[in-house]
Amino acid sequence: MSVLAERQAVVAPNLYKTLFATCVGNALEWFDIAVYGFFASYIAHAFFPTADPAVSLLLTFGSFGVSFLIRPLGAVVLGAYADRVGRKQALLVSITLMMLGGAIIVLMPSYAAIGLAAPIMVLLARLIQGFSAGGEFGSSTAFLVEHFPDRRAFIASWQFATQGASTLMASAFGLGLSHYLSETQIQEWGWRIPFAFGLLIGPVGLYIRRHLHEPESFSQRQQVRSPLKLLAGQQKSLMLLAIGLMIISTGINYMLNYVPTYATKSLHLSGTAAFSATLLAGVVLTVVTPLMGLWAEKIGRRPLMWGSLVLLLLTIYPAFALVVNHPTADRLLILVGWLALLKSVYFSVVPSMMADLFPVTTRASGMAISYNVAVTLFGGFAPLICTLLISATGTSLAPGYYLMALALISSWALLKSQGRLQQA
Repeated sequence: MSVLAERQAVVAPNLYKTLFATCVGNALEWFDIAVYGFFASYIAHAFFPTADPAVSLLLTFGSFGVSFLIRPLGAVVLGAYADRVGRKQALLVSITLMMLGGAIIVLMPSYAAIGLAAPIMVLLARLIQGFSAGGEFGSSTAFLVEHFPDRRAFIASWQFATQGASTLMASAFGLGLSHYLSETQIQEWGWRIPFAFGLLIGPVGLYIRRHLHEPESFSQRQQVRSPLKLLAGQQKSLMLLAIGLMIISTGINYMLNYVPTYATKSLHLSGTAAFSATLLAGVVLTVVTPLMGLWAEKIGRRPLMWGSLVLLLLTIYPAFALVVNHPTADRLLILVGWLALLKSVYFSVVPSMMADLFPVTTRASGMAISYNVAVTLFGGFAPLICTLLISATGTSLAPGYYLMALALISSWALLKSQGRLQQA
């Protein structure tokens, strides 16, 4: 009995260690995404130079979006790997690939130095990171909720709280670099600094992940030879619901990444004002998201989701109109802070809701695929779509219309999922 007790003590999960180990990969992923979006104009100059700055920016955001096309493939491969072999092994693979992609971006010479090889290698790095990120969310969220099923709303909310922390760190780098370095210095080499910092996070997460144990529910699951076949055959409707639940959240997230470019190019505000707004968004997302996860344990998850969706639909247009008609740094702060607050309320419970949709045997695959389809179609291309919409319509209100359309789709998905999701 003493040996058994000792073994149970060894394998008993530690809340904080498990949180850090699983969320560090998510944080690294979103830090690199946020930095790429925040410093898009500098990356365009370094790797995609053309005579027309607008074309350079479109090429940069195009590479940003194209890298998301491979995310569903990563979700299929790494998600199925996590369901068949184990959550831990999938998490080790994903963080290793993230570090590889980050290293390429940090070390790659500019177009002026090596020509066409530079943008090709940067695109390759984004594809590697996209493939890695495709499996990260499903594996890590499944790992969390299966270790702590009684606290799934709270612990899964940290998945997205780390996204807020990543936005916060990326914004802090943007604000700091714009304050301490000249525009020329940032353009020549300063933009690489946050990517190098992100690269340092990886080895820590890799080391800690090596010492984790699989959740008991996964170890005791009934073996399924092909989780992907089961998803495609019997669980298509579950994936459609999960995609719908994710759409508005991922749309807002990538709008926040787009803010520095939107503020400087469309609203003609300063870089300092833009990065101050994204810094505020990072603070709100980091602090409010886990608090909403705690609150969901008391009042349930659906009231929070419906409340945030209704407020989004009612306030997105006037909030954007306020800033577009009278663009000031203070009004940009109000817009970004409000979007971040409503996103925090909604986003906090989405991971645990998605986890409840799928059984253990297909949970990592189902979550990974649905999450990454939503992120790819409605998030990764959001900056490009918004840039094209502004160009086509001639109004800077276009991003607001885009978010309103996404909020309607997510409302439909939440309504349809009422009978399938368990009340927290």
